Amino acid sequence: QVQLVESGGGLVQPGGSLRLSCSASGNIDSINALGWYRQAPGKQRELVAKITSGGDTNYADFVGGRFTISREDAKNMVYLQMNSLKPEDTAAYYCRADGVVRTGNDNYYGMVYWGKGTLVTVSS
Repeated sequence: QVQLVESGGGLVQPGGSLRLSCSASGNIDSINALGWYRQAPGKQRELVAKITSGGDTNYADFVGGRFTISREDAKNMVYLQMNSLKPEDTAAYYCRADGVVRTGNDNYYGMVYWGKGTLVTVSS
């Protein structure tokens, strides 16, 4: 089991910055990727950014170089630094962990864990 707790959401002005944090606990060693997803009213949940255990990163096209995902492994934390925020960035942001559980020999199955989300509102 992995538990994820997000923080850092709030109200910011267009063009402003915000840093989201996600604290992971539990079976940390099973995690092979961490990511941030968001869900705006009337829309499906979508990928914002992800980072693998090896440090490789991937971003959604709408990020446009404005966001940066990073890890602080010693504290089991993952961050999303968001700059140049736009009103359309308003959404609930969720932390996600992808992991693999070994059941025996070469038998594995994947697990996905979600945080409860933190609300980001970009408005004047």
